[in-house]
Amino acid sequence: MGTDEPDLSLFRPVYAPKDFLEVLINLRNPNYENGDSLSFRTHLGLIQVPLKVKDIPELKEFFVELGLTTGQLGIDDSTQVPPELFENEHVRIGHKVLAEQDSAAAQQYIRQGSPTALRAELWALILNISSQPEDVLYYEQLKTNVIQHDLLVDSLIYKDVKLTASNDDYYFVFEDYLYQVLLCFSRDTSVLGHFAYNSASPPKSYIRGKLGIEEYAVFYPPNGVIPFHGFSMYVAPLCFLYHEPSKLYQIFREMYVRFFFRLHSISSHPSGIVSLCLLFETLLQTYLPQLFYHLREIGAQPLRISFKWMVRAFSGYLATDQLLLLWDRILGYNSLEILAVLAAAVFAFRAVNLMEVTSLAAAEAVLADLSTLKVMPLLQIFLFATVT
Repeated sequence: MGTDEPDLSLFRPVYAPKDFLEVLINLRNPNYENGDSLSFRTHLGLIQVPLKVKDIPELKEFFVELGLTTGQLGIDDSTQVPPELFENEHVRIGHKVLAEQDSAAAQQYIRQGSPTALRAELWALILNISSQPEDVLYYEQLKTNVIQHDLLVDSLIYKDVKLTASNDDYYFVFEDYLYQVLLCFSRDTSVLGHFAYNSASPPKSYIRGKLGIEEYAVFYPPNGVIPFHGFSMYVAPLCFLYHEPSKLYQIFREMYVRFFFRLHSISSHPSGIVSLCLLFETLLQTYLPQLFYHLREIGAQPLRISFKWMVRAFSGYLATDQLLLLWDRILGYNSLEILAVLAAAVFAFRAVNLMEVTSLAAAEAVLADLSTLKVMPLLQIFLFATVT
């Protein structure tokens, strides 16, 4: 599927994260009077929709397993810590969880991180993916659809892979896997089921010559999802875990309909992108006010820098081992809120340098490379050590 590449010179992505951010900035609640709530009037960030988001005490309670007294893969498996103190026992319990095939136990277990050797099986258990013969057959049928029918959206997928994953030091080797997953994903009408709990609606088209006649309306693309710039980066990290295309496809599809769709659709859900942006801005404004006001004054609103990280769930920004540790916790807590917490923690970690910048470009330069960051120490320090 990766060899039949069209001429992409005339194609560009439908939209990029920065375009989507402009939409979110202009969101307003028509039922909301500015005079109603003094507390929200003091919110000086870009997001102007008054949604309820967690504060640090509530986040500490929610992410209690990330506390300083609990063992964590990503911290306690470092070379300085003897493996018999935590790692060996954690791996032993992991094998036991897999032997029991208990999805709820796996979800609880993975909150402390997944051992690299067990991660693929644990994620499949949590997502209830078992790779039955009928699942493989369904994937093969989708592949046949791709080969038989060209869609305009195929060119958008090819273009996105070329612009993102193909230029990434970690993921360029998986280019062919990405085509095998994303081209099939665009044909998969079962994905339409997630619109039952998504505030968005799938785009409609009409059969030629029947424009406006409802009974001739069809969803286009067939899965109802138009890929944007960076969409392929949702799949790329999974290629490290799953080498069999049909299994990789099932895992990605389930990750998308559970989590990733929330990162590019507007809703009031706590894991929705609007709430994540507001949580990020609220954390910074409340707990790092000097930094927040400084960046705001120089025209470098923090959300303009961190938004692309959150929309992509940090894929392509963190080193892959760190990204997978972060995604462990997304699955473990069944929540994307940890993305906003990590974004705020990155700003806290680089606060000294950021206080010295005088422009948006300089602030972006300070935060341009996140590939050396260690996710779990950052999260622990931000949630449990520095903020009171």
